[in-house]
Amino acid sequence: QLQASGGGLAQAGGSLRLSCVASRHAFNNYGMGWFRQTPGKEREFVAAISWSGEGTYYADSVKGRFTISRDNAQNMLYLQMNSLKPEDTAVYYCAADSTYWPPVLPENFLYWGRGTQVTVSS
Repeated sequence: QLQASGGGLAQAGGSLRLSCVASRHAFNNYGMGWFRQTPGKEREFVAAISWSGEGTYYADSVKGRFTISRDNAQNMLYLQMNSLKPEDTAVYYCAADSTYWPPVLPENFLYWGRGTQVTVSS
């Protein structure tokens, strides 16, 4: 249903852009989001975007550094990550089909993609 890509290794202060392609079934008229997870920790909310793209919501830890966007014509979701920090290191997951706002909990989403690893070196 969802497939994230674009992860990799970056240096602190650098940038990465994550992409997520969704099936038409998953890419409904609802909100989408990004979460991240490190070993032994709960999945953490990163950013969410409304269907129209006019509404966005960010975790305090990434506000001002990350930008979420979507292209409804292409069924794509993006996360532009700038000014990366070592603490941004995690597996990043895209999620789709949320009727909540802001959808900050994993249970607010119906569909999940496989994660993509982001590693930021100091």
